[in-house]
Amino acid sequence: MEYRRLGASGLTVPALSLGTGTFGGRGPLFGAWGSTDAQEARRLLDVAIDAGLTMFDTADVYSDGASEEVLGQAVKGRRDKVLISTKAGLPTGDGPNDAGTSRARLITSVDTALRRLGTDYLDLFQLHAFDAATPVEEVLAALDDLVRAGKVRYTGVSNFSGWELMKSLAAADTHSRPRYAAHQVYYSLIGRDYEWELMPLGRDQGVGALVWSPLGWGRLTGKIRRGAPIPAGSRLHDTADYGPPVDDELLYDVVDALDDVAKETGRSIPQVAINWLLRRPTVSSVIIGARNEEQLRQNLGAVGWELTEEQVARLDTASARTAPYPYFPYRRQEGFARLNPPLAG
Repeated sequence: MEYRRLGASGLTVPALSLGTGTFGGRGPLFGAWGSTDAQEARRLLDVAIDAGLTMFDTADVYSDGASEEVLGQAVKGRRDKVLISTKAGLPTGDGPNDAGTSRARLITSVDTALRRLGTDYLDLFQLHAFDAATPVEEVLAALDDLVRAGKVRYTGVSNFSGWELMKSLAAADTHSRPRYAAHQVYYSLIGRDYEWELMPLGRDQGVGALVWSPLGWGRLTGKIRRGAPIPAGSRLHDTADYGPPVDDELLYDVVDALDDVAKETGRSIPQVAINWLLRRPTVSSVIIGARNEEQLRQNLGAVGWELTEEQVARLDTASARTAPYPYFPYRRQEGFARLNPPLAG
């Protein structure tokens, strides 16, 4: 396993992390993802830790908290060998304080997560979404208190826009609060919007990307092909509306390119897609998922080898799309690009 710094922080993380959205199996969305119980989860962690994958990501909304509970049971007795990341901020109930990132909500969310996980600290605590109703100064002050109390070691965000993240970082600097070390983002060969603004921001400000859904919400498994229906049993039948949208022709072009590279390398399509992400600027860790041990072992095969520059170029070309304004001049006009060249693609 390769290890990297989490952004500009001192924390070292594995290049691959394991997402636990399949743990618990409650509700229409997460029930469709999987229903891994504590015994199965412990076996998955055995395999992951043996391979050097020691970071595990969860959230309070995953299966209504059951994911945190199952993960807590699975890490019992080896807490010091793993890194635990969880998230809060999305609604968990209908009450007026059951959503958002107010001081009250953050303190309650962290205490609840610690109880479910059976631990007294979180290695990384992330805001699951930007809360426009709560001042960033209040959010940062609450997180500072949680860090000082020893309940949280590093902080991060997820699904923020560029201005939301930059405003938060500027406020952290102004008020001497802990800076966000991580940004958990959607990024894949069929979803490269991260590159337009968030990637340059991450490099400039030292914020590492933790990539969620690296296979484009299950579309880059190799099972979805041009001219063929979605296979029976695919979770896309039940969860497509929850995930990021994708143009069908883009998907098919990317799968065709992945198929060619997979044959050349002797790797699977998912392994190639994940390996491509691991080469991208600012990526600290790619969060993989697994319903079972076989899927986990397959995804672990994305590390330990490298695509050639020519193979990367083919994948870049197949997945490229015109950026929107104000980004496209910097990619299409030499004068603009000389002043601010793109980091990738």
